[in-house]
Amino acid sequence: MKEAVKLVTLQKGKPPSFEEAQNRRQKARAAGMNPDYWYPAAWDKELTKGKMQEVVFWKQSIALYRGQDGVVSAIENRCAHRQLKLSYGHVEGCQVVCPYHGWQYDGSGRCVKIPHELFGKKMPEFSIKSYPVQVKHGLVWIFPGDPKLASERKIPDIPELDGSDPWGLIKIDVTVKGHHSMVMDNVSDFTHAYLHRKYKPFWDAKLTKLESVGDKVELEYDTVVGGGGVTAHFVNRANANTNRIKLGYEYPYQRSQTDEHIKHWCFILPIDENTTRTIFLFYFAHELVKIPGLGAWRMPGWLLRRVVMPLAKKFQVTPLINEDAWAVAVEQEGYNSHFDRPIAELNPAVHEFQALTIRKWEEHLAQTK
Repeated sequence: MKEAVKLVTLQKGKPPSFEEAQNRRQKARAAGMNPDYWYPAAWDKELTKGKMQEVVFWKQSIALYRGQDGVVSAIENRCAHRQLKLSYGHVEGCQVVCPYHGWQYDGSGRCVKIPHELFGKKMPEFSIKSYPVQVKHGLVWIFPGDPKLASERKIPDIPELDGSDPWGLIKIDVTVKGHHSMVMDNVSDFTHAYLHRKYKPFWDAKLTKLESVGDKVELEYDTVVGGGGVTAHFVNRANANTNRIKLGYEYPYQRSQTDEHIKHWCFILPIDENTTRTIFLFYFAHELVKIPGLGAWRMPGWLLRRVVMPLAKKFQVTPLINEDAWAVAVEQEGYNSHFDRPIAELNPAVHEFQALTIRKWEEHLAQTK
């Protein structure tokens, strides 16, 4: 019977589900993400008092809002009455109001008010699911899984962004029209320098280390980082060795660092099989960046953060990420059409990324049986 289901799926021309997948790539491209981790949902500054927005984590709609007391809450995005999305409603005080009958819910998901006739009945007790929330690195994070695990799972610390003189920071927020595993492949596979031949952020990468331990994949490439295009004139190579990069897939996050002077984290919010919100935090040491003609000197923090980083974001980093987002989107299109073609992947690191993605999703499925 299972083989018959697979055959029907292939005949319809649709990629198989995780249960129907017949090889590693198909499993990776159908896997969700384990909900027992913290995921970025919004920018803290943008979620002002009285504002509510819909957040989708792997096809699960969540209403995220900030009450007038400044507290951020996340609850299931449906009214228990007629199942309307609460995000179509509004925030009143510290509660969410459904736009249909005015039912009100607090941050714990409990219905606290029904403003119309109860037909002689007592106020019924209705509750919808709520989710743990915290704010860190300027982002609002949600924990879609088992709330008892929320205190055990940690959002990565970024000490370089703390203190009175933090590193230069570039924030990128892009919704990619591709599966989250494709995003993870892209940001960790440095063999795609051809895509970025105009800007040359890296090239001629040689994989020198690949190790999988627990829920992490660690790898290193010998490659020239920031050596091409306009960037080459602003990278102070006297203070940093930019000929090697270390990367990690630290499930469900991805990171990199170049000689402790260039670092980034990639945080993703998986929406569905074809859509992934992707947030990058790139940060740069003061000693790394120079102004051509002025020699090696420590750039003042205000100049790095207020002038250099916005220019780098506009003219270098954003165009690069847009190229990656385009490539992943058309890769998704290609997979949707040719999912049954033989696998042709040369980079062993990609195999490890996909194996970790599959295993973590299988762990979640096993726990929910």
